[in-house]
Amino acid sequence: MRYKIWYAVLAGVGVNANTVTNNTQNDQGTFQNPGALIRPRFRYWLPDAGVNKTVVQENVISAASIGAGGVEFVPFYDYGGELAYGGPGPDWVKYGFGTEAFNEIFVAVLQAHKDHGLAMDFALGPSQGQGVPAHADDEGLQWDLAPFSTQIPSNGSFNGQVPGWGTGELVALVSANVLSAENISLDASAGLNSLTGGQSSYWKLMLRNDSLVDHADTVSSNGHVRLQFPYNSTYRLFAFYQTHTLNRNLIFSERNGSSIFDNGSYIVDHYSGRGAQTTTQFWENYILTPEVKQLLSEAGNYAWEDSIEATCNISWTPSLPSRFLKQHGYDLRPFLPLVMFENNNLIIQESSPGAYQCVLDTPDQGAGYLNDYRETLGAGYRQYLGTLTAWAESLGLQMSAQVSYNLPLDMEASIPEVNAPECESLEFGDSVDGYRQFVGPAVLAGKQIVSNEMGAVILEAYRSPLSHLQWQIHRALAAGVNRFVIHGQDYTGSYYGTTWPGYTAFAYLFANQFSEKDPVWYHGFADTLDYVARVQYTQQRAQLLTDVAIYNKISATNPNFPTIYTSSDLEEQGYTYNYLSPHNLALPQATVQKGRLAPAGPAYKAVVVPSTANLTYSALEAIQNYAQRGLPVILSGGDPHFYPTAAGVPVATMQAALVALKKSPNVYSVPAGGVAKQLLALQVLPDVQVRANGTWYPVWRRDDETGTNYCLVFNDNGNFTTGVIEVSTTQTPYLLDAWSGSQAPLLQYEVLDNRTRIPLRLQAHEMLLLSFQPPSAKDAPSQPLHATQLPSVVIGSKRHTANSSALQLHVIAGEWDAPARLSNGRIINRTAVAVAPSIALSNWTLTAEHWEAPGNITGENAATIAVKRNTTHHLQELISWAKIPALQNVSGVGYYATNFTWPLSSGNSLVADGVYLRLPPIDHAARVIVNGQRVPPVNPAAPMVDITEFLRLGKANTLLVEVPALMWNYLRSIIDELTFMEVPADFLLEVLGGVPGLVDNGLLGEAALVPYSVLTV
Repeated sequence: MRYKIWYAVLAGVGVNANTVTNNTQNDQGTFQNPGALIRPRFRYWLPDAGVNKTVVQENVISAASIGAGGVEFVPFYDYGGELAYGGPGPDWVKYGFGTEAFNEIFVAVLQAHKDHGLAMDFALGPSQGQGVPAHADDEGLQWDLAPFSTQIPSNGSFNGQVPGWGTGELVALVSANVLSAENISLDASAGLNSLTGGQSSYWKLMLRNDSLVDHADTVSSNGHVRLQFPYNSTYRLFAFYQTHTLNRNLIFSERNGSSIFDNGSYIVDHYSGRGAQTTTQFWENYILTPEVKQLLSEAGNYAWEDSIEATCNISWTPSLPSRFLKQHGYDLRPFLPLVMFENNNLIIQESSPGAYQCVLDTPDQGAGYLNDYRETLGAGYRQYLGTLTAWAESLGLQMSAQVSYNLPLDMEASIPEVNAPECESLEFGDSVDGYRQFVGPAVLAGKQIVSNEMGAVILEAYRSPLSHLQWQIHRALAAGVNRFVIHGQDYTGSYYGTTWPGYTAFAYLFANQFSEKDPVWYHGFADTLDYVARVQYTQQRAQLLTDVAIYNKISATNPNFPTIYTSSDLEEQGYTYNYLSPHNLALPQATVQKGRLAPAGPAYKAVVVPSTANLTYSALEAIQNYAQRGLPVILSGGDPHFYPTAAGVPVATMQAALVALKKSPNVYSVPAGGVAKQLLALQVLPDVQVRANGTWYPVWRRDDETGTNYCLVFNDNGNFTTGVIEVSTTQTPYLLDAWSGSQAPLLQYEVLDNRTRIPLRLQAHEMLLLSFQPPSAKDAPSQPLHATQLPSVVIGSKRHTANSSALQLHVIAGEWDAPARLSNGRIINRTAVAVAPSIALSNWTLTAEHWEAPGNITGENAATIAVKRNTTHHLQELISWAKIPALQNVSGVGYYATNFTWPLSSGNSLVADGVYLRLPPIDHAARVIVNGQRVPPVNPAAPMVDITEFLRLGKANTLLVEVPALMWNYLRSIIDELTFMEVPADFLLEVLGGVPGLVDNGLLGEAALVPYSVLTV
């Protein structure tokens, strides 16, 4: 996660410096009650190892009690000390990663997981897990290639010490003839540049192609060299030195240096297996006692590493030149000036890309050399991941990582290297297309799990509702992500220099920061976690099927993940798609059989090559092979580009291969936006064809073990939409309610031409989950009685309890706008029954349970959950607490109560056999209690539930709706009293734009009772 980009801001303004195979608790459970391995986790922020380990254990158990399957255990250490605190603080030498104190807590947390049937993930190092304590001269630490440059005098003579001498080991001294130079300004007033001191400009140099020469072998032992160049011409020298960065992922003042724990934790080399070995050797030497190994085998899940947040000048490892020569057949060193720009950290150093951008006077401007460098760099990174993965597997565990992003690499090439690749909502910007770029390589490679660090939102600490978290989860699900680690859970004990509400990781900068101190924790959060668990159950046990693979190749993935396939035609028809790179096409799974690419996996029905794509020769050969085996290949918007490489196939050969491809059977050229039309013409239909008046994202999965297909449909619109889906099966459809855990046969659908047509009505941001199941017995009907058409006044149904072949339709008041048609051919026109109309509920009594800080918010008092008191309010309408003066600055739980009599009317002309409760959309959480009985959880996007079974006939009935409030409005009212590690909370917020305003709390909108009559057919 790219937290450090925000810490760079603060530093600039003066702030002081797949599932476990041997786990005995791996039962997947059921849809109603998924097992621990299936359930979502919290990323748990351990402040440091000096905290109370009993409290840490209690926090883990508390997370499990509301539905989490365990935690992702992150030794936080103030995220490596990047957000420096005001005083001496905790002793991170004594309590650092891998110390005796840390190991005691690590064992305690593992034991808590084992004792409660949970599964634990854990970071491989402190903070983001990218290094371990080590000696500063360890060869496995992060390397840098530091560049220096000087211009040769006009007389062409250079006689002196090379620039930068003494920085490290000289790798190359390259001279080049500069044909032109342009100074390009960066906007120093925009974004991070205004705060972090990034570059204000850089030089773009055009170099003559045949002038690059490496003179390193002529440099004397004291760094002197004598060189002569043509008189009155412009030459520059570029010197490159390899050196350790000594960057740390745990930073604090050096002590006496007698122990590797004295200097924090160094980031390791991510471009070779040697860097991984430094990490694994530390674990073997300092953490993996027999007790820890045993506990990991019983309760461990994934070893894990976060997104890469290490800075440098040029990404490097000492073995790169020799590996480059072996891979590409030429020496990299003369071309090092071409890799000086934007080959550091693409996010953290976005405002410091490098002082010089060098290009050549060739058609590709030297891009081929740059691409070759990145290819070899990527091979080293894959070696790093492979070493960690093999080590984790040797312990009976598996490896998860936020693969490659922030680095100047093709992310898609490296995703298959770990067991459970992980993306995140923050850096991916909740982009469905961005997630598709990540999911494609993972699923093709056979990864069962595609994980996501979910829910971090800048400047939304304590103020981001669960509805937003659910929307974020739905966006990721729409692309095929199937596991969520929720950001995050805080330690609840007292901590150094920190007031109530206690330890707040990232110091009020990011949502979400959950704990027992948040009213939603025990007042509705469990419903959301159970919902996510049930959805994950269907998405993890079944294989993702994808209609179309879109070819994509770039040497360094854009860390902002822009949309690659920009036409909307595929989405409008419901075609699912994701992206693959040439490396993925070389996987053993990437074969075509019976017209499907990777038939045992995503089973792609076609490959699309956009005109914006960069074709490699290996990709051309693979795609040609696919076409010959019967897979449709569609070139969209014109001919693609060729991917430059300095030692690859000549352009003429590439052009000839492309011409041959275009003439091949099963290859089609269409205008941009014409892919779906071509597929339909070929009768290549999507698994889930969509026709809707908004954007619906379908997901189709197949469970080979049970023969069940799953269909997920997400309405990505902020308004009510209607439409129809047609799915590629005739199995019996069931509606899966992931909120309540119930399953019921679908009421309305129609089987046509080996497909099933289903009309749907989806509320704003609502997600629907269906399953298609084979008959449970040989003599069971393939399709039970159902409706093929219904009027809009039919809002629900049940199977008749005494006659399974009969339906009980729930009919409400309103226009009978279409006949009811049944699958047995029966047609039912408007009935003569007059149903009682809906009745808006009013006269609410709101009991507000205020959750407030203790009188003294420092020291041990910071561990207090809350001081609670009640106030009572009478409401005629349901409005935001922010609009009620007495509740404007309140956090806590609201209990909304009202009464009604059942039946609603005793008149003979109006009838009601039952009644639904319809609530307004739920922004955060809500629980419904009728006559003291808890009603099953409701879908917050469409909160309507049948409450008939809970009613008392002929008597007054009590309705109670329990609604937790976000903490922010109360915290905002006392923000000037709050500190985090001695730093005022409001100071951090003011730096980034000011303290945010009020948020809405409570039940907002109209609630109503919706009577219905039962029509048995």
